[in-house]
Amino acid sequence: MRWGPPQTATSGRLSARPGPGTAPGAATAPGPAGLQGIGTEGALAYVPPPAERPPRLVVVLHGAGQQPRQALDLLCDRADDAGLLLLAPASTARTWDVIVGGYGPDVLRIDRAVTEVCAAHPVRPGTYALAGFSDGASYALSVGVANGDLVDAVVAFSPGFMAQLLRTGWPPLFVSHGDADRVLPVDRCSRRLVPRLEAEGYDVTYAEFAGGHELPDPIRDRALDWLARNREPAA
Repeated sequence: MRWGPPQTATSGRLSARPGPGTAPGAATAPGPAGLQGIGTEGALAYVPPPAERPPRLVVVLHGAGQQPRQALDLLCDRADDAGLLLLAPASTARTWDVIVGGYGPDVLRIDRAVTEVCAAHPVRPGTYALAGFSDGASYALSVGVANGDLVDAVVAFSPGFMAQLLRTGWPPLFVSHGDADRVLPVDRCSRRLVPRLEAEGYDVTYAEFAGGHELPDPIRDRALDWLARNREPAA
């Protein structure tokens, strides 16, 4: 399924694909584990310790006014057990490009960060997942549905909207939202967005909880369990 303008960064299309040959000199052996800077544009990564299989790449997107470290903190304490390499790009502006002017700069930033992390660390080839909180969740949904041939799952914690110019494929979606959220009220956001996505044919798992604009541990753990069940096999 594809519709919309040509498939470029200005329509939300990503191009970097994890795997051998992602970049010249791509890694063939595990690099060091832990928190690491990636490239020169502020991206951070959490790299799990070496294991028998390469980790799965999850690109995690921060909320408005936040930094990549806060995006990593969403999932970091379970990354080792889940076999995840977490990559958190930094938005060009205070929030993601589509919100402040249109797709382009941050799509290219994500592509560059994926290329750079795959040059430094082996990851499972082929696809990766997108996750995010607040504006990062909105952006993960928006970009995820435009890249269903590349993004194999989307996790959106308390999203506000979805803005897409192109749709490709049918990635499964996990959406959570607090019923007392005063920043992005659930009645205006996920309670409208989720039925719309389901009506359009997406497989959506929705977790509404008692709370505000936050990510409770039980919801985070449920999302990680869901993420483990929704993955493309390694090539």
